[in-house]
Amino acid sequence: MKRVFALLFFFALGLSAQQTQDTPTQPDIPNANPARPTVSTPATLPPAGYLQFETGYLAAWRAPEVSSQSSLNEVVKMAVVRHLQVLAAFEPIAHSRADGLSSNDAGDIDVGVEGVIHSGEGAKPTVSLAYLRRVYGGSAPDLDISSFRNSALLLVSADVKGFHYDTNYLFNEVIDGEVHRPSFGQTLSISHALKGKVGLTGEIWHFTQPFLRGRAIGNLWALNYNARNNLVFDAGFDRGLTSTSTHWAVFTGFTYLLPHKIHFR
Repeated sequence: MKRVFALLFFFALGLSAQQTQDTPTQPDIPNANPARPTVSTPATLPPAGYLQFETGYLAAWRAPEVSSQSSLNEVVKMAVVRHLQVLAAFEPIAHSRADGLSSNDAGDIDVGVEGVIHSGEGAKPTVSLAYLRRVYGGSAPDLDISSFRNSALLLVSADVKGFHYDTNYLFNEVIDGEVHRPSFGQTLSISHALKGKVGLTGEIWHFTQPFLRGRAIGNLWALNYNARNNLVFDAGFDRGLTSTSTHWAVFTGFTYLLPHKIHFR
């Protein structure tokens, strides 16, 4: 798994360097559509026919299952047509500490689809539905909520008076041994351009924790830097607000849209 992650990472950087050398201004490359670093996912999709990579590093402390954890995460997306995308999410490696012991484990691999059911513009919201399915159950300890087998999402995005918002409603099937329980989540992120290529995002999120009989609630803040149309860097932190939430997490990463369109025949 680590080898796959490394190949994807260097492949993306290699194409980025080549494209920068060949076309410095990049006038014809469409904009990336980052979902990271927030918990919320946009209802809008990346431009059709382009591969998008969302790559990140996360460090967390005082979570329900671990005292600390650092991990790499990757999401790969492609809209096969204007209103439908396929995606895969995986965690190649997580270094965790719990009860004085440390371990290195891979996380889950999830695949899914997202489709736009109503296209909006400006203050008129775009609405989408998404479905994710776990295809590989990793051994890395979970943060805040248990791994899901199935997840259904309702996603809404819009722009209002210079602010952009994404809100999600999640319905997860979580599993502990042979026991299955539903878990529900809500997220709301609001972002605003600050100056030049820099933007600020704030988010509040909430998930039920059926096996802990608790609720995970967090408040996230992040900065983004739009280096190019197809390359966005991000960094920020998350503060858990309940005793069963991860107390602190910091993260950094980037979203990169490959500049060459894939043509289907």
